[in-house]
Order: sequence, then C-alpha cells, then structure tokens
Amino acid sequence: MISVTEKVTQLVQPILHGHDFYLVDLEYVKEAGSWYLRLYIDKPGGIDIEECAVVSQELSDQLDVQDPEVIPNAYFLEVSSPGAERPLKTQQDLQAAVNQYIHVSLYQKLEGNKVFEGTLLAYDDDQLTLEIKIKSQTKKLIIPRRQIAAIRLAIEF
Repeated sequence: MISVTEKVTQLVQPILHGHDFYLVDLEYVKEAGSWYLRLYIDKPGGIDIEECAVVSQELSDQLDVQDPEVIPNAYFLEVSSPGAERPLKTQQDLQAAVNQYIHVSLYQKLEGNKVFEGTLLAYDDDQLTLEIKIKSQTKKLIIPRRQIAAIRLAIEF
C-alpha cells in the first residue's frame, strides 16, 4: 500500500514542476490530536507566500478528487517556505549549499563537540568538509556522513 506522503508527492510534483518550484520536504503528522499535511517548497531565489498559496490551492483541488483512502483522516494542509535555516536532506540540497554557512549536528562527539557550524567546502557519499572558525583561526574539518544526525543552513553572525 502506498503511503500518504508517497501519494501526495506524486500529486504535487507536476504542480511544482509547472511553476519551476521544487519540494524540499513533506510530512504527514499528528500533533495535539490533529493531522497535518505539511509541504515545504522552494525555488532559486526563494519562494513567497503568494506562490505557496497557489500550490496549496492547486494541491487541495487535486486532493479533493482523490479516493478518501489516500488520506484517511481529516487534516490541515500547510504549504510554506523551508525558511532561512532549512534542512539539507538531499544531494541536490548539499550541492546548492557548497560555499554556504551550515549547521551540522552529530550522533556522537567529534573532536569534543556534537555541533559544528561552518562553510561547506565539499561533500561526497562518505564525508563533509567544513571550514570552521575556532577563535580567530580557521580550520578544515572532515565529518564522516555516518556520524551526521542533521544538516541545515545557518545564519552566520
């Protein structure tokens, strides 16, 4: 049986493609007794609220004509931008983030820390290379991918 998120992804991809947007993330979750279908969309240069509203309406129209079994519970549909500190989940996300400032959380400590922020210099299937600042010094840090719990864009202060 196809999951709710897989079915919604199939429905929304043509809509997004038609507007030159892309799907960053999609979740179907229960919070405080209510179900939420959340889509995070983006495009080069960022997405605005009107564009989110267009996708929300078009997807809502598509969902209304689907078999009720696709989404078995009443839900709230939310379509939004992933924000300035968006998660980086795919190879495409990482490629777009090269030379940008990112936040990396680890499962276990590396060099005494579980969290690093720095400029993403490179990545491959096995590791990320970050340029981090320690006081007034910069250092290249290699982080094994298997140790990474989460990666997101970050705002440098």
